[in-house]
Amino acid sequence: MNIPDKNDVFPLENYKNLCFLKNIIKNPNIIVGDYTYYDDFENVENFEKQVKYHFDFEGDKLIIGKFCMLASGVSFIMNGANHLTEAISTYPFAIFGKDWADAMDGKKYPHKGDTIVGNDVWIGHEATIMPGINIGDGAIIATKSVVTQDVPPYAIVGGNPAKIIRKRFSETEIQELLAIQWWHWEIEKITKYVQYLTANDIVSLKKVANL
Repeated sequence: MNIPDKNDVFPLENYKNLCFLKNIIKNPNIIVGDYTYYDDFENVENFEKQVKYHFDFEGDKLIIGKFCMLASGVSFIMNGANHLTEAISTYPFAIFGKDWADAMDGKKYPHKGDTIVGNDVWIGHEATIMPGINIGDGAIIATKSVVTQDVPPYAIVGGNPAKIIRKRFSETEIQELLAIQWWHWEIEKITKYVQYLTANDIVSLKKVANL
């Protein structure tokens, strides 16, 4: 077998605008699975710049699964962007110190948890993912969408705010695919049955998955 190497930075020969993303990430609070790629019109090193307001003191993580496809301009807004929304003013007085230093005593900025992208997720050009969002396996996020709510597995969403356009499969088929979890197979098995993954015959895929 001649299997693409998950540890290659640039898996496409003579093309430096697409990378296997985990191999360029430096921030320990960004976790990326094998074979997930990022394609950038200018420089793949731009990815971490697209993870906005990701401050160490917040402690939140961006977790992206395996075999995801991230287009140029995708951005993730993290919890450091949050302001008070139920107070009279949303202005961050305390960060400027001096006589405003105690403005947040006894209060906390909203924190919506980690942002989690499942496996086999396609996120289109210039889509924006808001803090604490969970995107299910197999989902598709349309170009320039703003995702403000969790996205179910195998849903296609689009718009601002993003809404479900349709499901890619029936609910029964979605449950079957979630049980198969092909992205967790050994890479040799994925390679052997890759033709099944580029078809839509879930019955045959279940057979080779031994379900």
